[in-house]
Amino acid sequence: MEYHFDLPIDEEKIKKLNIGDILYLSGDIFTARDEAHHMMLAKDKKSIPFNPSKMGLFHCGPLMRKVNKEWHVISAGPTTSSRMEIFEDKFLEKFGIKIIIGKGGMGNKTKSALKKNNAIYTAYTGGAGALAAEKIQKVISVLWLEKLGMPEAVWIFNVKEFGPLVVAMDSKGNSLYK
Repeated sequence: MEYHFDLPIDEEKIKKLNIGDILYLSGDIFTARDEAHHMMLAKDKKSIPFNPSKMGLFHCGPLMRKVNKEWHVISAGPTTSSRMEIFEDKFLEKFGIKIIIGKGGMGNKTKSALKKNNAIYTAYTGGAGALAAEKIQKVISVLWLEKLGMPEAVWIFNVKEFGPLVVAMDSKGNSLYK
């Protein structure tokens, strides 16, 4: 089935999604790769200057360009999500993330955490970073750019009809990667 959802997404919508479903998202998403995961997990939840539970998590290191003090996305393709396997169960628990967007599979720790926290992992096509950039309406914010650098910084984007995303691991414990 195909779904078009606005973020934040409620628990009932997450529960109805199954592996193989196609999803398009509108609302706010944030990027986080290895270093951002590590940094955010080390911080007190209240010291994070945004609410991750209201957004989708995108495993992405975007290519950005600044023009007249405003950031523009050149490419925003997904990065390999399996690298975040060591963090993702803790990240889901701490921040209440409901939707992860990435590339490739994730492991059993994440699969269990998705089921426990009523969340999903979606796959976005690798190599389609320019297409993803077209769906980003606005760069809302960038956090920790100086400390982490462009690909590892946390970028907060407003997206419209971001996808297609394939539900690759659902909240029931099913996985396309098994």
